[in-house]
Amino acid sequence: MGHPYLPPPYPPPPERSAELRQRFAEEARSERPDLSGLCLLIGADADGSLDDRRMDEAQLELDRLAGALPYRPGGPRAWAEAVRRLLGAEHGFHGTPADYQRLESSLLHEVLRRRRGLPILLSVVWMEVARRAGAPVYGVALPGHFVVGFGPAEEQVLADPFDGGRLLAGTDAELLVAGATGAPLDASMLEPAAPLEVVQRILNNIRAWAAARPERSDVALRAVELALLIPSHPARLRYERGQLLVQRGEFTAGAAELDTYAELIEVVDEPAARKVRQQAHTARAMLN
Repeated sequence: MGHPYLPPPYPPPPERSAELRQRFAEEARSERPDLSGLCLLIGADADGSLDDRRMDEAQLELDRLAGALPYRPGGPRAWAEAVRRLLGAEHGFHGTPADYQRLESSLLHEVLRRRRGLPILLSVVWMEVARRAGAPVYGVALPGHFVVGFGPAEEQVLADPFDGGRLLAGTDAELLVAGATGAPLDASMLEPAAPLEVVQRILNNIRAWAAARPERSDVALRAVELALLIPSHPARLRYERGQLLVQRGEFTAGAAELDTYAELIEVVDEPAARKVRQQAHTARAMLN
């Protein structure tokens, strides 16, 4: 099966993709969604070489790393230090600006293999390894830069996996937020991020990567379709899917999706709905 016009990774065949999406939807709707499991399903839907055996191996690698952490090293700071030593210093997990240019930086199995990735994927490695070892760990979705938190709010210790797990002191978090958004740090930004929020943000990153590469609209479409399987997704994803289908020459399916979106927003914004219906009409006209 050749892909003369696309660089790897190559997506799986349609039957495999349908099965992966069903599993993703079930996991996303479960009472306690498994973050590493969802990330690996995203990886398998992007990379056809990631079969179930390799997905199991990735989970085992997270287990193995967790087994190398000291037993209950102490409070939040001691945990953060222990994970930094193991993952950042000993195993070399970190990120560089160049990692933002690679799709693999958003795929957990590749991040485990390369030990490089985006802040949010490196944070997933930190969280999953530390959680398995019993640490009080969670993701912290700072605007523009994802980090990891240890311990309750009053004793919170933040670590930056992209910087090898460096512990953030005093104003470090404020500087990260100001650098990314120009806005001040708000206490609500330091609250734990729910697994599905993390997954939605990973898919947003993949869509942003693909948006800068129009020839990879296939990657954008896959990310949008997975994001639509998350129970509380933004309605605007339907509009994005419709546009991507039209862009890819699937005019009838794209127009139908645009009409669905127009129906959703008609109640709140009739002029916008009219505009979207016009886009659907234009897409259907392209068939002639």
